[in-house]
Amino acid sequence: MPYRICKMFEVESGHMLARHPDRCRFPHGHTRTVEIVLEAGDLDVNQMVCDYKVIKETMAEYLNRLDHAMCMNTDDPRYAEFKAAYGDNIIGFPGIDPTTEVMAKTIYDACRERLAAYLAGRHDTYQLRAAVRVRSVRVWETSSTWAEYTE
Repeated sequence: MPYRICKMFEVESGHMLARHPDRCRFPHGHTRTVEIVLEAGDLDVNQMVCDYKVIKETMAEYLNRLDHAMCMNTDDPRYAEFKAAYGDNIIGFPGIDPTTEVMAKTIYDACRERLAAYLAGRHDTYQLRAAVRVRSVRVWETSSTWAEYTE
């Protein structure tokens, strides 16, 4: 059984679901909690999967992009208008609605990429072993609803 650790982040973000049949097609926001779970079959020399600072250093800037941003399907007829008005605060999801499920996978993929880059770099203080892998990303949309992605 692998060891697992979890680091949580809170992000205020909005989205619009162009394909939704009801109110979710309109701009609305959520206080999202993002849980990133890493695992390894054994512990490092410090008796850790890895230090939580590794997750923070690799993901904080990426998740900060989502904070106070509006996520939109690039096929939404209003996407260009919103992008022109709000610039980088509009995050486009090419051809798909940014549902919580889609966001969980997007964050999962970003975490894997950033951990791989961290592993390839030199870090004297907070080490990361190749044995550490992303187990799952869970994104809470409300206090009672979440979506999770894992491979």
